[in-house]
Amino acid sequence: MKFGKVVVKYRVPILIIAIILMIPSVLGMASTRINYDMLNYLPKDMDTVVGQNELLDEFGKGAFSFVILEDMPTKDVSTLKSKIEKVEHVETVLWYDSILDISIPMEMLPDKVYDAFNTENSTMMAIFFDTSTSSDETMDAIREIRSIAGEQCFVSGISALVTDLKDLCEKEEPIYVTIAVILACIAMMIFMDSWLIPFIFLASIGISILLNMGSNYFLGEISYITKALSAVLQLAVTMDYSIFLWHSYNEQRTKYSDHKEAMASAINETFLSVIGSSMTTIAGFIALCFMSFTMGRDLGIVMAKGVLLGVLGCITTLPAIIILMDEPLQRTKHKALIPSMNKLARWVTKMFPVFLVAFVVLIIPGYYGYSKTNDEVYYDMGQSLPKDMKFVIANSKLSEDFNIASTHMILVDSNLPSKSVKAMIKDMEKVNGVKYVLGLESVVGTRVPEEILPESLTSIVKGDKWKLYLINSEYSVASDEVNGQINKLNRILKKYDKNGMLIGEAPCMKDMIETTDKDFKVVNAISIVAIFIIIALVEKSFSLPFILVSVIELAIFINLGLPHYFNQSLPFIAPIWISTIQLGATVDYAILMTTRYKAERHGGCDKHTSITIALAASIPSIIVSAMGLFAATFGVALYSNIDIISSMCMLMARGAIVSMLCVIFILPAAFMLLDRFICATSIGFKPDRQGIKVNSPDLN
Repeated sequence: MKFGKVVVKYRVPILIIAIILMIPSVLGMASTRINYDMLNYLPKDMDTVVGQNELLDEFGKGAFSFVILEDMPTKDVSTLKSKIEKVEHVETVLWYDSILDISIPMEMLPDKVYDAFNTENSTMMAIFFDTSTSSDETMDAIREIRSIAGEQCFVSGISALVTDLKDLCEKEEPIYVTIAVILACIAMMIFMDSWLIPFIFLASIGISILLNMGSNYFLGEISYITKALSAVLQLAVTMDYSIFLWHSYNEQRTKYSDHKEAMASAINETFLSVIGSSMTTIAGFIALCFMSFTMGRDLGIVMAKGVLLGVLGCITTLPAIIILMDEPLQRTKHKALIPSMNKLARWVTKMFPVFLVAFVVLIIPGYYGYSKTNDEVYYDMGQSLPKDMKFVIANSKLSEDFNIASTHMILVDSNLPSKSVKAMIKDMEKVNGVKYVLGLESVVGTRVPEEILPESLTSIVKGDKWKLYLINSEYSVASDEVNGQINKLNRILKKYDKNGMLIGEAPCMKDMIETTDKDFKVVNAISIVAIFIIIALVEKSFSLPFILVSVIELAIFINLGLPHYFNQSLPFIAPIWISTIQLGATVDYAILMTTRYKAERHGGCDKHTSITIALAASIPSIIVSAMGLFAATFGVALYSNIDIISSMCMLMARGAIVSMLCVIFILPAAFMLLDRFICATSIGFKPDRQGIKVNSPDLN
């Protein structure tokens, strides 16, 4: 009881330290930069990433956007162009007066160039920024351009997407936490035995969340998904530890007259179970750190750190608060609303063959749907935004008015002979879906020698090392058509310049598709193996890891298979993360039941009695845990207007319920079938020599 006594003795200093640490945590949280651009998480050695850096180094050009202007006279467009050029971090604005004096009619431009930038009612500018796609400076510039141009202006491109995404996230994120807290509190008030204890839990968990978010400062930056989900996830997955401590404390109060001694004993009784329970969850999050697409590492580090802080809070700050609030806690206790589960446990055990059949029947369509869902995800983050967002409207205008769905850029050797360049452009324009290739040759025609052109024009697209060309495509980002197009364009590019690079949103997105496809397999394997080993060590068993992981994997198959059967497309990151998070967070339900089953078998009960007792004793805790996770995520899923956030939360909410049902109904059936094998391959299941039974609840 030494550790527990230390915590109880120094409860006031512990709370004071926790409160003091909240101050730098708030400052750290405010100072942590949030990254809203998923493309930044691609491996740095990819051609698309290297090429983007070369573009910035060689030309001073980072982000790129098309600006569409509707029903605006030419003179006004020229005036607006001058204003946009003065916006900080706008490097280049390309319009027809970049080539010809405004007094010369647009019709004097080559047909290709004229048609590329003009329709009957619209004209288009190409804008390069001297900062990266998702930098704060670029986003500020986007907002200023929109402000200058007014309602007639539509800004497309990934920088506009990132800007709108940031604005929407900053508006919604505080509400996510509020919803999660309120619904989790309601769930605990219903399923716990005290009206006040949910607020005590939330106070302790809130401190841990704040410390976690503040410590992100040392990471430099985190992704917007990590910021949006980490607080909600930490609340959901660490709530179990608080429940464990509270149940243990109530049990110890029947043994000790002094509530401080009861808490010291409860801390020691809970310590190992909380540590053991957290290990599988941490393993699930650490598995994400092995993704090549480093957004997974981003969430993995933050959440692993959050779970550790949650455990620390459970055995330090939470006991301190409970001791200080013991009297009102006891006054507000009420009868638990969860009824006795003895009858249900007996029925489940009796009907175990039915549930074994259910496992066999569900596993095939579950896995089939699961595998199909992985093939049906979407990668275009524009799809995750509401249809009335400025970026979405601009991209629709770009597609409808100019038949441009995506824009690629190519960098070729500046010394590549003009003859080769023209041949390359000709070959590229023959590729399906390529609308045109724009470069110096397109603008001035083939008859004008490059040497006589003014430097102000040539410097825009020609540097010491590279020449820059734009390729406008009719195919959407992340589509199969554009990915095939990119493959063909790359082959043509390498034919003429083996060091040339094809860059832009669509090529980056293609790399992301290929990277995350590999990541999915790697992360799944690592999480399963890691959790398998943890279960084997905790339960001292060879067979139990197979059984427990199989039951939770069935729940994952069902959860991630349903979108296929409901014809729902998920954001690409969802299957990777959810399969790992659901396994790590909900396998605890199975471990809880297994531990009690093991204790009963060791105490001398037969398999039927042991499993029935374990099931009856575990169901209330499993329900409370699952409903806490469900409540914390379901409300966010319904509220969020960002599909990637909504989808992730809905999958976590549903995953908690599906895992709960699988553990309650299928795991006992597996124990009934394999009891002899489990006992033979596990340590601690055989009855002691005296055959003394442990104290067991009355099942009648």
